[in-house]
Amino acid sequence: MSSINIGIMQFQHQITLHCESKQHQIFARHSATVRPKRTNRGSFGGRRKQTIKSMRAVVQRVASASVEVEGRTVSAIGPGLLVLVGLHETDVEADAEYICRKVLNMRLFPNEKTGKTWDQNVMQKSYEVLLVSQFTLYGVLKGNKPDFHVAMPPEAAKPFYASLVEKIQKAYRVDAVKDGVFGAKMKVNLVNDGPVTMQLDSAQTSKNANDVVEGS
Repeated sequence: MSSINIGIMQFQHQITLHCESKQHQIFARHSATVRPKRTNRGSFGGRRKQTIKSMRAVVQRVASASVEVEGRTVSAIGPGLLVLVGLHETDVEADAEYICRKVLNMRLFPNEKTGKTWDQNVMQKSYEVLLVSQFTLYGVLKGNKPDFHVAMPPEAAKPFYASLVEKIQKAYRVDAVKDGVFGAKMKVNLVNDGPVTMQLDSAQTSKNANDVVEGS
């Protein structure tokens, strides 16, 4: 083999090595960009620990709503708000006050005079409120089974819920605020108007000094 052919082969080999090196560098950079290193987000196998710490209310704007117990209608309203209330085991008076204030002041209704969609609250419309206690709002799944251990126990929840109903009645009108039967198996019928559904979680200043209190 001539010296010319040997030189050509060496040159081709150098080019091949150079191209392979470039491809390796490009692949390495691409891998670093597409597959960033994962970091542990918590102390439980990367899962964030969920902390539930407030009274919860699911508020629905309704054209009508009613509660049945054992085939008998115990409460019914026309246009207004259906409020499902879940009590946390650590709830205190400040939580009830927050939920009361927010439920009555949420601007979920239109103003026919101005044409604004979200402009008036339930009191301005002279509508009604139907409260229903629902501890399942604090249910979490363990596997496929619901667990309600953070809900307030029934013996404490019953008087606390009754005081919440009374608080909202006094802040609005007794005859305009109704409720179901605590602890009973209820059938809740409603016609959601919109549909409009909002979730409220109370401010927890009494238990967490660093939390921010939201005004009405």
